[in-house]
Amino acid sequence: MITITLENFERDLLAASAQVPVLLDIWAEWCGPCKQLSPVLDKLEAEYAGRFILAKVNADEEPEITGQLSQMFGVRSIPFCVMFAGGQPVDGFVGALPEAQIRAFLDKHVPSAEEADAVEDLAEAGELAAAGQPASALEKLQEAIALDPSNDEARLEYVKLLLQAQRVDDAKTAFLPIASKATGLLADARVAAFALYVDACVAAPGLRSPDALAAAIAANKRDFEARYDLARGHFAAGRYTEAMDELLEIIMRDKKWNDEAARKAYVAVLEVMTKPQPKAPKGPAPGKPADAKPALEVAGRQEVAGADPVIDQYRRKLSMALF
Repeated sequence: MITITLENFERDLLAASAQVPVLLDIWAEWCGPCKQLSPVLDKLEAEYAGRFILAKVNADEEPEITGQLSQMFGVRSIPFCVMFAGGQPVDGFVGALPEAQIRAFLDKHVPSAEEADAVEDLAEAGELAAAGQPASALEKLQEAIALDPSNDEARLEYVKLLLQAQRVDDAKTAFLPIASKATGLLADARVAAFALYVDACVAAPGLRSPDALAAAIAANKRDFEARYDLARGHFAAGRYTEAMDELLEIIMRDKKWNDEAARKAYVAVLEVMTKPQPKAPKGPAPGKPADAKPALEVAGRQEVAGADPVIDQYRRKLSMALF
């Protein structure tokens, strides 16, 4: 259990909830129901064994925090509990509810034991890959997928490492269960990006040599097919910034070329470069407005994901080229 104040609100609540759900209990010394609820929450935190963090804030001592949350949810009484996930409040309940109802509330937002283990395996795989141990990272990712087949981030990282190891056929097989998410009205942008990454790696052996492509481009700056193929070769080889540099040349000359293929590939490279993010919350509060987050600005805005200067630089380049 952690105590929340204005000083640690961003670090220990908003940022922490990007990694694991945080349940904030708003209470006061004079509140009888608060004293009934507190031991139940303490018990459940221990039982759920790290699958959520219990945080508490004293309503009398931190009125700025509690006042904004109360206004956001339209609540005027305590105890009042708010679930934070992904860096924002997503649901809540009021009163000293029975333990069974609190469990039902938690299970809407808290990952199962298998899902939590898969997230831990994904994090460990990232550390292993960064330490130059791709084989061990692949094993961890296999474990993560086996524990939670719905963890798309683990699967995408697994595909990425397979492609980097030039195991293209294995990567195609691993990607297949989520391939349908890459297209259609409800397409997942990150899955779609990896679909382009897989396609680039599949196409790479059949492309003209980099020297031949460079010569074609030198002879005709508007040979977009050659430049696009050169970019795909760079993408497949992990030369991400070189790929984006070539794609940017196309975008600056003809944004609409080939149904915006250059822009789509550029965005795909950025996605592949981006570190995996935690799974999205299981669901927002029923009836909660989609724009509720901006109402909460206690101690400033919290950037959940750490910035990558190269990614930021190339996002700016794309924005300038498009607008």
